[in-house]
Amino acid sequence: MPASTLLSLPLLALALGGFVVGSSEYIIMGLLPEVANDLGVSLADAGLLVSAYAMGVVVGAPLLGPLLGRLPRKQALMWLMGAYSLGNLGCALAPDYAWLVAARLFTAISHAGFFGCATLLAAELAPPHRRASAMALVLSGLTIANVLGVPLGAWFGQASSWRMTFFAVAGFGACTLLAQLLWLPRRQEAPRHGGGAWSGVLRRPVLHALAVCCLSSVALFSVFTYISPLLRDSGGMSANLSNTGLLVFGVGLTLGNLLGGRLADRGIRHAVPLAMGCSALALLGLFAFIDTTPTTMALLLCWGMASFAISSPLQLLLVEQAGDSAGLAATLSHAAFNLGNASGAWFGGLWLGAQFGLANLPLLGVALLLATIAAAWPLPHLRPARERLGLA
Repeated sequence: MPASTLLSLPLLALALGGFVVGSSEYIIMGLLPEVANDLGVSLADAGLLVSAYAMGVVVGAPLLGPLLGRLPRKQALMWLMGAYSLGNLGCALAPDYAWLVAARLFTAISHAGFFGCATLLAAELAPPHRRASAMALVLSGLTIANVLGVPLGAWFGQASSWRMTFFAVAGFGACTLLAQLLWLPRRQEAPRHGGGAWSGVLRRPVLHALAVCCLSSVALFSVFTYISPLLRDSGGMSANLSNTGLLVFGVGLTLGNLLGGRLADRGIRHAVPLAMGCSALALLGLFAFIDTTPTTMALLLCWGMASFAISSPLQLLLVEQAGDSAGLAATLSHAAFNLGNASGAWFGGLWLGAQFGLANLPLLGVALLLATIAAAWPLPHLRPARERLGLA
């Protein structure tokens, strides 16, 4: 790959995988009523499919990490994408609710290892001074899935059948598997020291970064889980306008992810807590101006950008601090994110159950972000790429 560019077929294959995984993870949210009606379960039971997936990632990461650390990256990724496609095929063919839960869990366990392997391989394939940007490119597949894959998949499932959506995701997974076979480097050795070892993970800087990753996700999902009713009930938006707001937020996620890669490559000091501070300001703005639609849309864009600008800096920090255990650390970061996902929704539910009010929910997110900023401020600093390479 030319040293000046990140545009390459191997990185495209990795980003495609991120798109497939991201689409399958979140697409169920737009299809819950259809799934509930078809399988004869309550909407609350159907909602457990979201929680089950998140917990599957949490459980799968420590189980898969040591195993994947012993395999060449290409081989590990192909096994994971093959299993992911089979899991989505199992969802499409599920005869009952229990089968669907089991298929979602199987798929989630495959998810647990994918992003860890894919981001590390992207960093290995990229020019040394663009490692974080390459990792961000892989994660952009996840954010683009929120912008395009999730709404399109929900529309397709509502127009035909929720099963057809999972058939489509399984098909895209098979195409991605073929792209990985053809485009990823053929000769690649397994990590020398077993990238799945726990010794490098059980170090204070790594555990610190994993905790910050989890806390940032708690702050995000304490509000985002309930963003649609917040926009409709407190903001007075119609259903279509609320969906537009979600699209704007997804665009912000994508832009923020790419921005985070640049911040990490340049070694911006305190990049993670500063991005969280911007996120807190955006939530304060939502609390104050939720009834002003143009302002709300702009704040959703800023909130999305700030929320995901921390992803690549945290990933690169974990890789640098974990040393020979980088593979396991990168995998565990996605478990930490999903643990925060489930915990954030729970905290938001507690807030609403205590009758603090939906309109005041952004204040909970601000409080959680302030606590996370305090935790993130002492994180080790990323050096600029040129300095790491001895060019400065």
